[in-house]
Amino acid sequence: MRRLCLALLSSAAGVAALAPMGFAQAQQSYPNKPITLVVPFPPGGPTDQVARVLAQKLTEQMGQSVVVDNKPGANGNIGGTQVAKAAGDGYTVLYNTSSITLSPALYKNLSYDVQKDLAPVALTAVVPLALVVHPSIPANTVREFVEYARANPDKLSYGSAGNGNVTHLAAFQFTKNLGIEATHVSYRGSAPADVDLVAGQIQFMTDTINSVMPFVNDKRLKLLAVTTAKRMSLFPNVPTLAETVMPGFEAGAWQGVMVPAKTPPEVVQRLNAEINKALQSDEVRAKLAIQGAEPLGSTPEEYRTYIGKELQRWAGVVKSTGIKLD
Repeated sequence: MRRLCLALLSSAAGVAALAPMGFAQAQQSYPNKPITLVVPFPPGGPTDQVARVLAQKLTEQMGQSVVVDNKPGANGNIGGTQVAKAAGDGYTVLYNTSSITLSPALYKNLSYDVQKDLAPVALTAVVPLALVVHPSIPANTVREFVEYARANPDKLSYGSAGNGNVTHLAAFQFTKNLGIEATHVSYRGSAPADVDLVAGQIQFMTDTINSVMPFVNDKRLKLLAVTTAKRMSLFPNVPTLAETVMPGFEAGAWQGVMVPAKTPPEVVQRLNAEINKALQSDEVRAKLAIQGAEPLGSTPEEYRTYIGKELQRWAGVVKSTGIKLD
């Protein structure tokens, strides 16, 4: 994922050259009122944190307020449905995550089609996942935790940001591959799951690094591993799952922006240009780095291709888990 994301970032600089003839007109007329950025996860969570950084910068650049509207629930599908059915005028925008490519394989009756009802605008960032445990767990390394978990079957529980969320599927793969018996507890986003993890109501989680970082820094959670292909610069002494117990494993929560499918191309290109500009800002990049998020950027066409590949990838993973949601 990291290699593909970096490739997308390198090509984002040419986005301005791809703008259609109507781009100049769109710049003059859009936006002329506030834009609603629908974040389909709770306030304070990892997705919300990055979205608010971007919304603030876009507000400065575009001269109109970009207002975050949190619509959590159903693995991001409540907010996704709202935007898919909204007017295609560029004033209702979705801040989506990788969950949007998991849902088609998870839900029998999904109320929208991500490839037909939504139009990609740009990839924005990717946030690595981290394996964290409550301090009461007598393990300081991944291998020690695996040994402890195997010796205590069905005594551990792990949280996630929702059934079928990438935080759920990553932990599911971890437990299945290593022969760990643990109970999954689903939450409406990472923030409430983190609260219960810190309180000891659940014992471990594979959560986004920006969500758990404050608790790791003040010793309320133990960080055992990250899910990136290589170690993170923020935590150079923390190993990856790939180098310890799961060779080749890599996972992350990528994020992006989408709009209703009927949104005019000129508006899509304007939003794309502004998002890529914001992601190149030293201020934005510094704020994302603090959260452990890596800025990306892309053209709409690159994002469309990436979504198609992710849909295929996660369909296989979901099928292997046997998870199905109503």
